[in-house]
Amino acid sequence: MTGAEAGAGAGAAAQPGAGATGAGSGPVGVVLVSHSAAVADAVAELARGLAAGGPVVPVAAAGGTADGGLGTSAARIVAAAREVDGGAGIALLVDLGSAVLTVKALLEDDELPAGARLLDAPFVEGAVAAVVAASAGAPLDAVASAAGEAYTYRKT
Repeated sequence: MTGAEAGAGAGAAAQPGAGATGAGSGPVGVVLVSHSAAVADAVAELARGLAAGGPVVPVAAAGGTADGGLGTSAARIVAAAREVDGGAGIALLVDLGSAVLTVKALLEDDELPAGARLLDAPFVEGAVAAVVAASAGAPLDAVASAAGEAYTYRKT
């Protein structure tokens, strides 16, 4: 991530935008932001596959830099958010620190569609939970809750 991509408000807290409760007409969209395009694409494919059995909400992967390298790209994140914007909000899940900073800066600068929200959730498990919940018609608040609950999934 470059300084220009991070923007001036990189340290500011993310704020949900208008429509954050999912009051729009379409489904909640999901954007997966990773430092790796391959990781973002694979997690998107996994989440779509596990949510199958009915209609699956729009999911977009925003991974890597414009030149194919590792990192985050503000332009890719904005494009992915616009792609999945159905009017009911956008759940953004991120993998690592600078992805968090980039999304926070975009939210702070109002560069993402209204209703975009950075979720506090593990990347893989949170993405699956978010896509499943959104595909079931849950509003953004419930999608965020389902994704956040993935922190409690025990593996032992």
